[in-house]
Amino acid sequence: MDTSFTNSRESLEWANRVPESHWTGLTRARQFRSIELEGFVVIPNLLSEDLVEEIRQETSRLPTTPVDYSEHQRYFSDVQWTGSPHATSVIALPAMVELLEELLGDELICTSCTYAESRPGHPGISIHTDAQPYGNKTSGVLTSSPCLVRVLYYLDDLTPECSPFKVIPRSHVSLHSDANPYNRYLSLDGELMVTCRAGSAVIINQKVFHGNFPNYSDRVRRMLAIAYRPTWAGPIDQVPERDPEKVAGLPPAVRKYFRSLNTRNIDFDFPNRPDNMARDAAGISPGRWGQAPRFLAWIEGGVAPNKLDSDQEERMEDS
Repeated sequence: MDTSFTNSRESLEWANRVPESHWTGLTRARQFRSIELEGFVVIPNLLSEDLVEEIRQETSRLPTTPVDYSEHQRYFSDVQWTGSPHATSVIALPAMVELLEELLGDELICTSCTYAESRPGHPGISIHTDAQPYGNKTSGVLTSSPCLVRVLYYLDDLTPECSPFKVIPRSHVSLHSDANPYNRYLSLDGELMVTCRAGSAVIINQKVFHGNFPNYSDRVRRMLAIAYRPTWAGPIDQVPERDPEKVAGLPPAVRKYFRSLNTRNIDFDFPNRPDNMARDAAGISPGRWGQAPRFLAWIEGGVAPNKLDSDQEERMEDS
């Protein structure tokens, strides 16, 4: 098994980075554009300092397990069953679930809530996806859900030397075999470093290639990762159900996101031309990002795409 550090300490100085100020004040349409097109978005300062500290205290008591390639990367699954009220409450955080319900246009099912630590000496998580269309040996077919987002709540500041988030923007839209979701990479030229303050969240499309950088600092980087899917996007086969007594013991605001993991709100026997088909679908409209793509400029401006002059193209590219 490869236990190499994904990036040298020296390379952190010239890593591609997004200024933290970029994420401040983004409109909802711009946030959706970033998730759908780039594969991720940062929501800064979502959790208060007091709530972050409460979650730190709760998760510090959890018996974490090391991953197979390093003692310094550790995790604990199913935080919601541990009597950690503040950490569990984040599953139903209104600001986040409202955003996700609007993004996905459906009711949400929480598929996992995991605590993770990247301790000093952590070599970095390899670049990977969270989506495997046929499942995998570790998680079975749970990862086969065709649509899922994961929310990474950071409990410590992400700095270049303290395991910042790593992502390959737009990798989820590639049709090349390099984008096979079962691939793993140690490091890539196109990787992007994302830093943010404690209490911020990163939302990722499950299909985007991502990981994190090594921890060269002298402090731990802690995170709460919560995954959601829309009710239609069930796995390809049955998965084990959760203990109904444990689900019943959750706070009502959280319990609503713990319906059956096998829920699949789909119509398998749909005809080619069903009755009463809709003529409006804002969730797939080219204008859902608050702007029209360049190739639709002629619709808005009455100018054919091949007639746009260079100034018009530049203005549309910047919009």
